[in-house]
Amino acid sequence: MTPELTALALAGLLQVGQYALFAIPANLQLGTGYTSSPRDRPPSRQLSLRTARLQRALTNHFEALVLFTLAVVVVTLGNQSSAVTQYAAYIYLAARVLYVPAYAFGLRPWRSAIWAVGFFASLTMIVAALI
Repeated sequence: MTPELTALALAGLLQVGQYALFAIPANLQLGTGYTSSPRDRPPSRQLSLRTARLQRALTNHFEALVLFTLAVVVVTLGNQSSAVTQYAAYIYLAARVLYVPAYAFGLRPWRSAIWAVGFFASLTMIVAALI
């Protein structure tokens, strides 16, 4: 397996971990009656500030994972793996790991800076594959 694919697999495991970090407190705060329902109405209770942030971090990683997955596919299928793409893949992964606590604890402006590092790592992989 290429280093880029390994980073993608680890990013998938990170997504599972993020889901657990959000889902456990959300179920405790909202109750399984609501979380297992079709959610046709707003919850009667609000999520705590940190749990709501964990939900937004989870959603953000779903969005970021689309571009990173595209970058890994382009690099891998194009047989364009290089030191640049390999480092960029692990930089993306490290940025996403750091993004979770940065978002959960409301670290401004670091959360946005960490997000940008991950975004540009994915972009770097795509551009490097085209060169």
